[in-house]
Amino acid sequence: MTVARPEIRTFLCRSDNIGVLLRDPATGACAAIDVPEAGPVLAALDEAGWTLTDILVTHRHADHIDGIAEVKRRTGARVTAPAKAGATIPEVDVAVSEGDVVRVGGLSAEVWETPGHCADHVTYWFAAPRLVFAGDTLFTLGCGRVMEAEPEVLWRSLTRFGQLPDDTLVYSGHDYVLSNARFALAAEPDNARLAARMAEAERAKTEGRFLVPTTLGDERATNPFLRAGEPALARSVDLPPGTDAGRVFTALRAWKNKF
Repeated sequence: MTVARPEIRTFLCRSDNIGVLLRDPATGACAAIDVPEAGPVLAALDEAGWTLTDILVTHRHADHIDGIAEVKRRTGARVTAPAKAGATIPEVDVAVSEGDVVRVGGLSAEVWETPGHCADHVTYWFAAPRLVFAGDTLFTLGCGRVMEAEPEVLWRSLTRFGQLPDDTLVYSGHDYVLSNARFALAAEPDNARLAARMAEAERAKTEGRFLVPTTLGDERATNPFLRAGEPALARSVDLPPGTDAGRVFTALRAWKNKF
């Protein structure tokens, strides 16, 4: 049976959070990926004429969950959240862990535990339409800040994305594209494809757009944190080519923290 292509709307919340609505056109079921604040999510639903049935939470940080209570009160949506977050996320109906499957109408996603940014972080991988909702683990041209683990933990989480097809669409939790692009160019100034993406990001900014989603193919070619195995990235952090990619990643992340 052919699965209908999901309908997706993205929009800004707060100052730089990305709000996402995912709808199964066959059933009308609709999910919000996190609820950074209630107003923009409810406005996007009204504009689209969609009825929210689900909220899929990536992690417990306030800028991803602040609007959950109000949106659930207004819509009755079922809240799915990481089991490891415990009671820190409000109004949870379903707690999920590694390998669980969540459904939005006829769409299904595998739950990955992707710690590093925080201990409870999960990612939702919709294999059939090739969509991945990465929260604050993987960004366009960047990755999340390491907050509750050693950098190697986030590196292991990121390597999972590297196994996905090039045409996978990656939805991240923030629009940090310009700052990420500036760092990426500092780390790999001779990457012509990266220079082109920087120009694209600047155009998007002037036009009021953001480069979310991205594709895994674009990220493999331009995101320094996925390219830590490349000799050029090792040299950029004063390590010899052939250095373990996890060690290069750790050095890159430390540099980005100060950039």
